[in-house]
Amino acid sequence: MIRGRVWKFGDNISTDHIAPGRYFHLRNNLEELAKHVLEDAMEDFAKKVQKDDIIVAGKNFGLGSSREHAARIIKIAGVSCIVAKSFARIFYRNAINVGLPVIELKEVDEINQGDELEIDLENGVLKNLTTGKEYRFNPIPKFLLGILKEDGIVNYLKKHGTFPKV
Repeated sequence: MIRGRVWKFGDNISTDHIAPGRYFHLRNNLEELAKHVLEDAMEDFAKKVQKDDIIVAGKNFGLGSSREHAARIIKIAGVSCIVAKSFARIFYRNAINVGLPVIELKEVDEINQGDELEIDLENGVLKNLTTGKEYRFNPIPKFLLGILKEDGIVNYLKKHGTFPKV
């Protein structure tokens, strides 16, 4: 079960918004790069985000280049999950591969900045604890849940020696 406070973003948040190019020199120091995560989309996000917070966004989150570190620095910053209307496919898989849950939900417009959410990945249920509304989404497939439970594909492979069965 995931529980956290919402940070709200709009449509088309790109990997350039997530990991601004002017900090490219920090790509080998992800802890330092995470101090600048999403600052081009919300200037004070990196300074105010707290452990277990949740990003809620519109359509096409993570579009752009296939920078794995974009998903990784969101996780390093403390974000426990991203909920969006849709994701760029490469970002979606990069997030899963680094152990960051991502779920697609059409009703994100009903969720506000600061709301508190509870998310059940296995059963596909998102509860907005602030408003009392409950939403259903397609549960994350078991093989992807296995990767998330091991905190990413590398840890999964180290522990199990092979990829999860689909």
